[in-house]
Amino acid sequence: MYKIKTMNTISPGGLEELTRRGCTVGSEVQSPEGMLIRSADLHNYEFGGDLLAIARAGAGYNNIPIEKCAELGIAVFNSPGANAEAVKEQEICSLIMSSRDILGSIDWVRSIADRGAEIPGLVEKGKSSFAGPELLGKTLGVIGLGAVGALVANAALELGMTVYGYDPFMSVDAAWRLSREVIHADSLEEIYRVSDYISLNIPYTQDTHHMLNAEAFSKMRAGVRIINESRAEVVDDVAMTAALDSGRVAKYVTDFPNETILKAPNVIAMPHLGACTPESEDRCAVMAANELYDYLENGNIKNSVNLPDVFLSRSGACRLCVIHRNIPRMLTRILDFISALDINVAHMINKSRGKYACTIVDLDTCIGEDTALSIQSMSDVLRVRVLI
Repeated sequence: MYKIKTMNTISPGGLEELTRRGCTVGSEVQSPEGMLIRSADLHNYEFGGDLLAIARAGAGYNNIPIEKCAELGIAVFNSPGANAEAVKEQEICSLIMSSRDILGSIDWVRSIADRGAEIPGLVEKGKSSFAGPELLGKTLGVIGLGAVGALVANAALELGMTVYGYDPFMSVDAAWRLSREVIHADSLEEIYRVSDYISLNIPYTQDTHHMLNAEAFSKMRAGVRIINESRAEVVDDVAMTAALDSGRVAKYVTDFPNETILKAPNVIAMPHLGACTPESEDRCAVMAANELYDYLENGNIKNSVNLPDVFLSRSGACRLCVIHRNIPRMLTRILDFISALDINVAHMINKSRGKYACTIVDLDTCIGEDTALSIQSMSDVLRVRVLI
């Protein structure tokens, strides 16, 4: 059965999904067909020729060189939505912490612990220093309405907030999860203009790098409060520091501390706690393990971040799986080659995503390694597998 290498502590539930199917799983596994990881940095990792897939037990994937993997014919999976409830709960906590100086008040109360009988009076005199606005009646702008963003938007409505949402790439599934009371914003500028609070729930990509910069801050309401559960790089920390200094941003709550932002005023920074619940870690690991196994066993792709999603129920005598560049006539070349061998196609599917495509063909006759190698030798073919 398949050899799966782990590079982080993986929840037992995820490991069980693989071991009960006969897979060998562990950090010492050599020449693995699959990898199951969390935050391990793979950018300088040497991938072996046997490696077929990497599954990330979590939503973020900037620790994986996805383009390099695609070129090597390695499918990369994440587990979107599995940690959404945990992150949503932390965002609601962050909204409240950004409004009232709860952390400062706790530290202050501890500082007067030795004042004895004076404490009740000091509390009454000092509490106003930590007051802040209610969430009720305020406007929240949610940028990114995926699994987490939709939950945050819906929860904020329950707290009595007016909620605007912006996501030009919102999926149908996300749309079904989102309350109809969430107001659709046509642009980021609209979010900046109307929001008392802004929640960031977007992946980090080249397009979102420093999306919140000096220009963006200049378009926001004075005293806006910002919650970042995306990635540190989505925010220009130098511009954020200036916005905090000027009061344009009243409070910045981030799950991604670094040297720059920790020196800025009015920052609440947490150590990437968003998904750190046992329930979340277990759901992420189970989802990632199931995605990995289904790909290794059946060639099906779900929640890949570098290849298209492809699913086909098994039929025929064997299954041919081909990862190739998304170019004209590629599918025709593969099918013509099979037809020339007088092999009948029982079922097939072809899907593309950007520069890459995946073709699954179920055949009525089993093919050998020589046939697979012939297809592999075609120009623009990246990986060929034959599954019996």
